[in-house]
Amino acid sequence: MAHRPKRTFRQRQAQSSDSDDAEDPSAESGAPGEPSAPGPQEEGPPSGGARAEVAELPRRARGPRGRGRVWASSRRAPGVAPRADSSGGQEPRTADLSTDEEDGAHHSSGSNDDHSSSSDSFSSLEEKESSSIVRIPDAAFIQAARRKRELARAQDDYISLDVKHNSTTPDTKRNSDEDPESEPDDYEKRIPFTPKPQTLRQRMTEETTSRNEETSEDSQEDENRDIWEQQQMRKAVKITEGRDIDLSHSSKSQTVKKFDASISFPPVNLEVIKKQLNNRLTLLQDTHRSHQREYEKYIQDVKSSKSTIENLENSSSQAANYKFYKSMKIYVENIIDCLNEKMINIQEIESSMHALLLKQAMTLMKRRQDELKHESAYLQQLSRKAETSTNGSLAIDEKSQCILEDIESRRIQRRQARALSGNHNHQEGTSSDDELSSAEMTNFQKSQGDILQDHKKVFEDVHDDFCNIQNILLKFQQWREKFPDSYYDAFIGLCIPKLLNPLIRVQLLDWNPLKLDSIGLKQMPWFTCIEEFMDNSVEDAKRDTSFDKKILSSVINKTVIPRLTDFVECIWDPLSTSQTTSLINHCRVILEEHSTYENEVNKSQQDLLKSIASRMKKAIEDDVFIPLFPKSAVENETSPHSKFQERQFWSALKLFRNILLWNGVLSDNTLQELGLGKLLNRYLIIALLNAIPGPDVVKKCNQIVVCLPEKWFENCATRTSIPQLENFIQLLLQSAHKLSGDEFRNEVKEIILILVKIKALHQAESLTEEYHLDHLKSLIKEV
Repeated sequence: MAHRPKRTFRQRQAQSSDSDDAEDPSAESGAPGEPSAPGPQEEGPPSGGARAEVAELPRRARGPRGRGRVWASSRRAPGVAPRADSSGGQEPRTADLSTDEEDGAHHSSGSNDDHSSSSDSFSSLEEKESSSIVRIPDAAFIQAARRKRELARAQDDYISLDVKHNSTTPDTKRNSDEDPESEPDDYEKRIPFTPKPQTLRQRMTEETTSRNEETSEDSQEDENRDIWEQQQMRKAVKITEGRDIDLSHSSKSQTVKKFDASISFPPVNLEVIKKQLNNRLTLLQDTHRSHQREYEKYIQDVKSSKSTIENLENSSSQAANYKFYKSMKIYVENIIDCLNEKMINIQEIESSMHALLLKQAMTLMKRRQDELKHESAYLQQLSRKAETSTNGSLAIDEKSQCILEDIESRRIQRRQARALSGNHNHQEGTSSDDELSSAEMTNFQKSQGDILQDHKKVFEDVHDDFCNIQNILLKFQQWREKFPDSYYDAFIGLCIPKLLNPLIRVQLLDWNPLKLDSIGLKQMPWFTCIEEFMDNSVEDAKRDTSFDKKILSSVINKTVIPRLTDFVECIWDPLSTSQTTSLINHCRVILEEHSTYENEVNKSQQDLLKSIASRMKKAIEDDVFIPLFPKSAVENETSPHSKFQERQFWSALKLFRNILLWNGVLSDNTLQELGLGKLLNRYLIIALLNAIPGPDVVKKCNQIVVCLPEKWFENCATRTSIPQLENFIQLLLQSAHKLSGDEFRNEVKEIILILVKIKALHQAESLTEEYHLDHLKSLIKEV
């Protein structure tokens, strides 16, 4: 193997001299990584056993400009072929290095005596083969060109401006003396001037740059050397075209990395491989499932998008839809603004009407209580003989005298009215006594008329589309028919009761549920309009239409029941049968409407029922008064004491009847507690026990039993009555024993029939056996 010296490749900078045209660029060393063609300095590629003599180019030192030039040439006589010295000496070669600041040049040459002949032959063969391809000029041609340029400069007699500094190294001078032809040309010489002084920063920068370049050049030398060897090997293989197989084999073997048997690998385990494969399979399956889910999601989105597109294509134009929604939005905003503005007037009119009715009710109630006090005081004074005057007249004040006269005058008027109507079975004390004087009635009617006149002016300046309930519901009905999805999604069924609340309150301003001639709820215009709106709603299984079905129920809860509760708490008189009957009728309608849509009693209903029970309890405590006079004072039925006691008993019995009229509206426990526990046992039975036994007591007991609801006695399987009637049963037994004589035999039979009605069968049987009324046993057994 031929010895290969160390090579350094560097890019030569192009010169501006005219001699560049004659120089061969292939003679200069290429850039790192680029192949270098053999020049005159190289006799041939290093192949086979031939020894190639290669001049080693010294490392370039950078001058102040950061660049240097390396010139390498072989000084030979023209036409002299390379040969080997017989004495084995080296072939003279000179490497002339000329830069701005260079320290020296290194020369190296080598030859082998044993292989000189083979080298010459191989070189000549290579030059022939490569000349046809590359056409590299030989050394003789280059020398001739140089001499020609020198002669031309001598004739022109000028000094070239492109000159070089003379080398100051001893080696360069010695080489120039030994070989004059190796000296640089005149145009390559540089006139030495005084070097430009450098600053400290420039010197530091120059030194740092030089060190960095040297370091990078050293690190790239090995890489460049290997690249150069491979390039030269490939060239040799290409030139020989397969004749040198050993060289090709060696070139390939150098590129193959040898296997190091000392490296140890982990042992191969089948379970580990299987586990890794399973893990990999699991990951792939999870990924597949996630992709499958995404795929299904995308498919569903595609279907949904297609259906949406179809719906949009099948629907009406978007412009028309937008116009409708915009008009509805503006309409709703306008009607809300209108109602908010009118709400103040509505509340003022409601307050005025409520205050007027409350004033009338309080006037009648206060008059009745005052008359009761004065009449009771008068009777007490009448019973005290010590307080009477000598002429037998009572000493009473003028105010009490006027009150008593007013009471008697109203009673006379009522008797005359009953006589004209043919009602002769009326009992004193059962009348409502709610007549007003002509002046009071005139003032009341005038005030009421003014309020109703103001009520008509509330929506006088409003268009019918914003104050007429039918027109408003028609707007929402069009929305429900055209765009049912958006209608139900907006929960319009929940909004309509709130929207109609002010309008319905205006219609209820002149509605008095305590009057028998008042219009019923079902006959009101708003009631019928809401029913028609509800009936026009279409059942849809995909949508929740229950809100439309509950519009009427919601209106009653939020508008009607609160107004009805105000009447019960402040205006209703439980002693008035007409007011109680009318109020019960309206309450039954409300309960029927609620039972149609709701099974549970809501809060507004509970408040109403609690108000009714509370008002009746207050009436029992404040308005029921049955005085107890000595028997001597009440034996005469025409005496004032007897008449007053009778009136008060029948008044209490009237309240008892009015309370039990609420059967089916209030619970049985509430009615039994109020009617039986608080009124019958505390007031009526005590008055009957102190009354004179006779047919009148049996008549009153019979009137009490008539008022009792029949459903209370339908499930008496034990042949005994309800516990709250125990005192009443004892009263009947005492009355039967007192009337046991022959003259009152019919009254005893009447008492037994009363016991049978209230399911006191054991007591009835005992009386039948005791008084030998065998014909009544069959009646008892049938029950």
